[in-house]
Order: sequence, then C-alpha cells, then structure tokens
Amino acid sequence: MLPISELKAELFRALSHPARIRILEALATREQSVSEMQPEIGIELSHLSQQLGVLRRAGLVVTRKEGQSVYYSLKNPQMTDLLKVAKQLLISSLTETRDLLADLHAQVNR
Repeated sequence: MLPISELKAELFRALSHPARIRILEALATREQSVSEMQPEIGIELSHLSQQLGVLRRAGLVVTRKEGQSVYYSLKNPQMTDLLKVAKQLLISSLTETRDLLADLHAQVNR
C-alpha cells in the first residue's frame, strides 16, 4: 500500500490541468454529458473526453449510461469542498499580493 503522501500526490496530479479543474467545477453543479459540458469547458470534444478519462481513472468522477449518452458526475461530493477551499486560498494569497503591491506603490510615490 502506498503511503498517504503518495496517494495525495496522485490526487493533486489528477487535478493539475486547468481543463480538469473546469470539468470538476462544472460537475459540482450537476451531472452532465460530454456534449453538455463542452461549451462551458471550451475545449474540443476529443480533448474533453481525454481529460474526463484521466479524472475517471483517478477515481474522481463516475459515469452513468443512458441510451447513447454517458453522464458524468463527481464520485465524492467532498470534491466540491476541496475546490472551494482551493479558491479561498488563492483569493487570500492574491489579496495579500495586491495589498503588498499597493504598499510598495505608495512608498514609491512618497
């Protein structure tokens, strides 16, 4: 069995592509087919399918077939929480950077 740190690294590798993040954010709102997701994600269908495959193999999304359509959804609703926390961390970091830049700008203009 892999150490938990290795498993966490594998999770973050699966999250390490902007398209995969956009896919997960889209699926956080509702189950969707590839054709439903494509306009929102903004990449070619073949590339979208490839990225969905990565997420499926990583165990982050699950599929359900209905007729000819395959619907994707988050395997674990806690992924939504992880995405929210990541966004909050980025906002906090960017806010600190903005404040530092404002302070530097103010010092230069004195």
